Amino acid sequence: MSEDDKRRERPKLKVIHFDKDQQSLVETEQPQLTFDDVGGLEEVKQNIRMNFVLPLQQPEMFEAFGKQAGGSLLLYGPPGCGKTFLARAVAGEINANFIHLELQAILSMYIGESEHNLHDLFEKAREEKPCVLFIDELDALGGSRHQMRQHHERMLVNQLLLELDGLESFNDQVFVIGATNTPWYLDTALRRPGRFNQLSFVSPPGAEERATILQLKTAGKPQQDLDIRKIAGATSHFSGADLNQLVDEATQLALHRSLKAGSIQPITNEDLTQSLKNRKPTTLEWFQTAKNYATFSDSNKDYQVVLDYMKQHRLR
Repeated sequence: MSEDDKRRERPKLKVIHFDKDQQSLVETEQPQLTFDDVGGLEEVKQNIRMNFVLPLQQPEMFEAFGKQAGGSLLLYGPPGCGKTFLARAVAGEINANFIHLELQAILSMYIGESEHNLHDLFEKAREEKPCVLFIDELDALGGSRHQMRQHHERMLVNQLLLELDGLESFNDQVFVIGATNTPWYLDTALRRPGRFNQLSFVSPPGAEERATILQLKTAGKPQQDLDIRKIAGATSHFSGADLNQLVDEATQLALHRSLKAGSIQPITNEDLTQSLKNRKPTTLEWFQTAKNYATFSDSNKDYQVVLDYMKQHRLR
């Protein structure tokens, strides 16, 4: 790996405090990733360019139509397909700071403190602008209030709605990206215009992307004439996480063989094939759930892209 590659993998970190007692910490990054590091997903990247990148590069054009730099986007799709990676690449693409909001970082046992923490985190994003605020597992924070039994849970959703409305009304250069595997469980208010009304489907990696992932996962390990493209062709619908597990299991086989032989035995195509034998892509279960929702409950056709993907790739 070259020195440039090593620097690219190490985001620059800056620690900020976001509560009054300065007991809770959040790290802001300055990612070195860009869209050049994201294989495939051209339609998703084009959508992001239109709503995030171009308003910064050509502000006068967008201002003429009453558009300002900033806003929100919801990434959804099967788990393990790179939504977090893509969000970091957005920050790198627009040379923005990056804050990764995780639910446990803001939750508090004291009434009202969680909402306070959430507000302070958004305030920090505004101070650090241009800034990408990434909310992972958005459904855990912004689930349907009708399904919540606890008052404080509903209040946290209300606070999130207030912050998003604030972004639309008086802030610019703050970009909120949410990620979820189950967008249909989000509170309907979060999907109103000005909030997370822009959806982007992050699909499993294609054959070329799978080959790249396998190449990266096996790099630096003892190996013997691996036919990466053949394995990539045999792993349709595998997520990045599935491929990582596949290589881990093949590595375990080679390690076990090495311990038995008393010398290093390389990973072989047979190891990868053996690992693949009893594995199915974890994305298939997600697609069945998404299909049921898109077929019977999606009145606005928001998830038609999922049905189109399944038809194109012959998923039933």
